Amino acid sequence: MACRGAGVTRPVHSGRDHLAALAAPLAALDADAGRVDGWGRHLATVLAGGGRLLTAGNGGSAAQAQHLSAELVGRYRDDRRPFSAIALCAESSTVTAIANDYGLDEVFARQVRGHGRPGDVLVAISTSGRSPNVVAAAVAARQIGVTVWGLTGPGPNPLLAACNDAVVVDAEATATIQEIHQVVVHLLCAAVECALLPPVATASSSSPPPAARETTSTSSSPRAKPPPASRRPLVVIGDALLDRDLDGSVERLCPDAPVPVVDDPSEQVRPGGAALAAVLAAGDGAEVTLVTALADDDAGRTLRRLLGDAGVAVLDVGLDGSTPEKVRVRGGGHSLVRIDRGGAPGPVGKLLPAARAALDGAAAVLVADYGRGMAASPEVRHALCDLVPHTPVVWDPHPRGPEPVPGVRLVTPNRSEAAALVPLADQTGAAVAAVAARARELTRRWRVAAVAVTMGASGAVVTGPDGSPLLVPVAAPSDGDPCGAGDRFAAAAAVALAGGALVSEAVEAAVAAASAFVAAGGAAALSIDLGDPPATAPAGDVAELVARVRANGGALVATGGCFDLLHAGHVHMLRAARSLGDALVVLLNSDESVRRLKGPDRPLQGQDDRAAVLAALDCVDAVVVFDEDTPVEALERLRPDVFAKGADYAVADLPEATTLASWGGETMVVPYLQGRSTTRLLEEAVRRAL
Repeated sequence: MACRGAGVTRPVHSGRDHLAALAAPLAALDADAGRVDGWGRHLATVLAGGGRLLTAGNGGSAAQAQHLSAELVGRYRDDRRPFSAIALCAESSTVTAIANDYGLDEVFARQVRGHGRPGDVLVAISTSGRSPNVVAAAVAARQIGVTVWGLTGPGPNPLLAACNDAVVVDAEATATIQEIHQVVVHLLCAAVECALLPPVATASSSSPPPAARETTSTSSSPRAKPPPASRRPLVVIGDALLDRDLDGSVERLCPDAPVPVVDDPSEQVRPGGAALAAVLAAGDGAEVTLVTALADDDAGRTLRRLLGDAGVAVLDVGLDGSTPEKVRVRGGGHSLVRIDRGGAPGPVGKLLPAARAALDGAAAVLVADYGRGMAASPEVRHALCDLVPHTPVVWDPHPRGPEPVPGVRLVTPNRSEAAALVPLADQTGAAVAAVAARARELTRRWRVAAVAVTMGASGAVVTGPDGSPLLVPVAAPSDGDPCGAGDRFAAAAAVALAGGALVSEAVEAAVAAASAFVAAGGAAALSIDLGDPPATAPAGDVAELVARVRANGGALVATGGCFDLLHAGHVHMLRAARSLGDALVVLLNSDESVRRLKGPDRPLQGQDDRAAVLAALDCVDAVVVFDEDTPVEALERLRPDVFAKGADYAVADLPEATTLASWGGETMVVPYLQGRSTTRLLEEAVRRAL
């Protein structure tokens, strides 16, 4: 964002001159304040999730760095819990020790490496953009996965090139630049508190009486007040599966065994496990984030695509092993056999800072345990224990999974799971009474607020801390497919609790939703034909990939081209490019772009086919199609750390090199097999055809 002080060409000598010099930059800042609002929303998520803000500057900029950190450790306008914010210029003993031992240029960079963690934020302030120690801090931060925002003067300058994003004040006088920076500091603080705190009603609105407003606005709660639930996501955490249905006709038995023969089965695929619960919650209108563990295999990629299509954001902690699949073979509308793929559960990855931030900002959390390790992760359980005092948590348990963490709002075992957990000596009583007794025992044993035991077509029995059971019947039982009904029940309950419902109201809503779900055909009604994969990664998938790489402190690599006839030279180059970082995004010229560059007879393959072939390579993490003649605009949106091209190009000849340099990225050439080219293949094909 540029704050332009056009027309200010003389030194500032008087107060009126000073005010005049501020007018144009302030007007530009007002026009682009939305960017600072975006920074505030991001920073609020980082800080609420246990992340940290670092600030750095020299002289007057050092004072502004300390001002910003003080507002966040203390408060800007409203009471809230303190956040971790460190001004790297404030501790004289540390600054002088580093300067004495390592030199002045290292005074901030060394502290960044000591205090910074992937996902944290550094605000680097320099009116000139050329302070060596501030630039070094920005470079060090980017290297360890810290997001860097700059407050600087006219560009281009080294600090601007080293930042992820920056506010650029285009003015001549240092004092003018500093004062605009101070306005940005206050805008950022206001945006953080706006993201964390619900708005307080004014006297002119239809609001509670003044006394009630005073109680709300002066609360000294040790935690930050979250935004209203309607503005916060539902987070589903658990084991994601890929469900496949092979559905055909059955008209005969196998001659060598008494089993049915399924003729010409069609294959359908859908999210399963925690992924199904997330999709169902999104279908209820909730904004949903799924925290899960996926392997980098075909099943994992298919799940990511399906979840993206359903509007579910995915935070993938990584899975050592295969993404689990459940394959149901069906005939005549009935399940005949189920085949499980994926083997024993593999270790799940660590809970990333982005996942912790999502949990901390959730309106409610649904733990969809399928016994494959997510709910048993010590990190996950610790995070959930921190949540239960203030956030509704619904726990859908599994026989092979762990017990719920104490204090969750609602646990939803089915009747057979409850019976296995609580065997009763006296089985002569009524069935509902036995279910209620088990629910009471599980509420006591697990130390949770409530347990709702689901009973299929009979509804559910829920008990609270006082042990009084409530039977919630099904209004209109059906004999539809019950597959996925438990996920539907748990998802509906979580959505209701996120909206402020009582537990009893949430269970009533869940019974109604599960009943309607079964009547509509169950999970099979959500099946999606397994056609061709999308030609390009959805924008949400690419954003998720970039966020995951950044959160892990990794390097994002991009390359570009037409890739009209994929050959060995292309593959060699793509593999070399992937080795330069932690993920590779291919920027693919659209059909129109290729025609402008290569002529009306090209491309030979449409962009969808070209993208599908590229996406099938294990070295390619995402494909993005662009319409321009060069990928410069796509690169500016993606902001990779490295742009790679084949060695038949020179870096100086690439327009992308200047673009990458603007944010500190590198342009590199990688090995390219001699004698392989699309043009040569076409010439050889024509020669042979003659």
